[in-house]
Formats: sequence, structure tokens, C-alpha cells
Amino acid sequence: MKKVLYVDDASSMRKLVNLVLSQKFDITMAENGLEAYEAIQQQSFDAIISDINMPVMTGLEFLEKLRQHPNSKFTPVLMLTTEASAELKAEGKRLGATGWIVKPFDPEKLAATINRVIG
Repeated sequence: MKKVLYVDDASSMRKLVNLVLSQKFDITMAENGLEAYEAIQQQSFDAIISDINMPVMTGLEFLEKLRQHPNSKFTPVLMLTTEASAELKAEGKRLGATGWIVKPFDPEKLAATINRVIG
């Protein structure tokens, strides 16, 4: 089973994403970018999904740090956020985001998108 790390400070979103994806993927949860960064140092993931607006370490800060880690340079990262501005999308792309999904999301499309980026 492919391993996915999901990062979001909202417990309701973590529960929803876990419910939607746990049938198809081995899901690990993190509440912020720092927890997520600690998780990637313990194990490798096939894909990472991250919110942007979080305390401690934002999704973009996490993404930047993640791309510097040797085990995660090429791991697909989907940003799942309420943020839809062109500036933030451009910043995410510059930092190495693979894709951008705006909340609310379609559960069927989320799983299909993960499968597409994993290859």
C-alpha cells in the first residue's frame, strides 16, 4: 500500500482526509509542518498532502525545508488549501509543489490525483 503523509492543523480535515483515503493508502497524519518534517526523517512517503495556513511551521515553509531533505527532494507534494491566489500558487510551484487543490475538494478526485502523481 502506498504511503501518504497528510499535514493539516484542522482535526476535522484530518478526519475527513483519513476517511476518504485510508481505504486506498497508508496514511500518516501531522498537525503542522514541523511534525511533518519530523515524520519524513523517520520514514519515506510516496506522496505528501499539505495545508498552507498552520501554526509552528506553515505548509510553504515545510515545502521549502522538505525539498532540501535528500529523501524527499522528488516526493510529489500536493497543496490542499483554501488559498487560491495566483501569487501563492506561483510561490508553491517555485518551492517545488507538484499540484494545488483548493478546498472544498472532491474526495474521488483527491485519490485519483494522488495516484496520478505517484505514477
